[in-house]
Amino acid sequence: MTELTDITTLLLSRIRDVADYPEPGVMFKDITPLLADPAAFTALTDALAEIAVRAEATKIVGLEARGFILGAPVAVRAGIGFIPVRKAGKLPGATLSQAYDLEYGSAEIEVHAEDLTPADRILVVDDVLATGGTAEASLRLIRRAGAEVAGVAVLMELGFLGGRVRLEPALAGAPLEALLKV
Repeated sequence: MTELTDITTLLLSRIRDVADYPEPGVMFKDITPLLADPAAFTALTDALAEIAVRAEATKIVGLEARGFILGAPVAVRAGIGFIPVRKAGKLPGATLSQAYDLEYGSAEIEVHAEDLTPADRILVVDDVLATGGTAEASLRLIRRAGAEVAGVAVLMELGFLGGRVRLEPALAGAPLEALLKV
C-alpha cells in the first residue's frame, strides 16, 4: 500500500462510519480503527502535540473518556503534564466540579483541585467537538481552578451541531483547532 502523506486523508481513511448508533438516525464516527493503526495514531498524536507546543500549554486536560486516550500521549509527546477531567464521583480526594446542561437533563465533570494552578496554561484535548457542552464546562472548570485556557484541540468537529458557536464565548479568544471538520 502506498504510504499516505496527507494527514487529513490518513485520518479520514481510518475513521469508520457506523449508521444508526447509538440510536436511529445517528451516524457515529468510530475512531477505534484510527487508534489501532500505529501510523495514524502517531500522526494524530504528533499533530495535537504540535498544537500544544504552539499554544505554549503547560498541561493537557483530557475529557473523559476518549480525551484520555488522545490527551495522554499528546502530553508525553509535548513534554507536559496530563490532567484527566472525569464524570462526577470518579475522582478521590478534593475536587472542583462543574455542572452543565445536556439536550435532555444535565451532567457534571470534576478535576482534582490541586492539579491546576495559576501558573498553568491548559490545552483541552478531546476526540470530537459536537454540541460543545462538555468542552464549555471544562473551560469554566479550568478558569475556576485559577489556570489559563490555552485553547481546545480536537480530532474532529461536527460543524452541523453548532459546538464552535456555543464554545466561542467560553474560549474568550483562545483558539479552537479541529484537525478534521465534518
